[in-house]
Amino acid sequence: MSHESEFESQVRSNIERIGKDLDLQALSRIWIREIIPYKYAYNFRWLGQPIMQTPQDIVAWQELIWQIKPDLIIETGIAHGGSLILSASILTMLDMEDALNQTVPFDPRKSHRTVLGIDIDIREHNRIAIEKHPMAGRIQMIQGSSVDKSIVDHVHEIAKDHSKILICFDSNHTHEHVLAELEAYAPIVSVGSYCVVFDTGIEDLPDHLCSDRPWGKGNNPKTAVWEFLKNHDEFEIDKEIEWKLLIHSAPDGWLKRVK
Repeated sequence: MSHESEFESQVRSNIERIGKDLDLQALSRIWIREIIPYKYAYNFRWLGQPIMQTPQDIVAWQELIWQIKPDLIIETGIAHGGSLILSASILTMLDMEDALNQTVPFDPRKSHRTVLGIDIDIREHNRIAIEKHPMAGRIQMIQGSSVDKSIVDHVHEIAKDHSKILICFDSNHTHEHVLAELEAYAPIVSVGSYCVVFDTGIEDLPDHLCSDRPWGKGNNPKTAVWEFLKNHDEFEIDKEIEWKLLIHSAPDGWLKRVK
């Protein structure tokens, strides 16, 4: 066995052991519950722009991009734009890898790889910051509801020009809205790629932590995922991602398209 194979085998074993350690998983859920009042996810930036994700989710997202090598990433929910910039930066690295492997000049202006962000309210200061960023050239933004039929149709038209598509949902967290997003966009996700549904952990939190929002226990992204999977066996929850992260915001939300 090569050193690389031996290392990968050890990693898989570590993840499997974590998956069986229910006490460790429970401790992680407690940590998440206790840190939420401090808005922990607000503390981090990607290439200078607030990303509003936990470091663990940031690492997992870039791993997926590098593994899948998509030519289109769709994100619902833009906020400050840090996640769009993260996605764009990893797509740029993929282009550089292609250039190295093919011994052709690297020219980001000619790249087909794109990040598409959708938000019902792209605030002007955030739009300006995103458009001024060095990664702006491969970012496209659409303002409006991600479940509005005209926007869904527009995104499907864009998707026709791409072959490998990765999606994450991080906008309105009500059951109805997330389920509508899944029904609208999951069909264009490539086999082997993912729909990642963030903030599914709302289902596991005490009610008072969401008392000022229109979502909460029984009405959130996780309940939408559960409902969606009843009729969509082409997707499966990738529990191994959860196990290796332990601290993250998407329990039952890493949905891999398997057929």
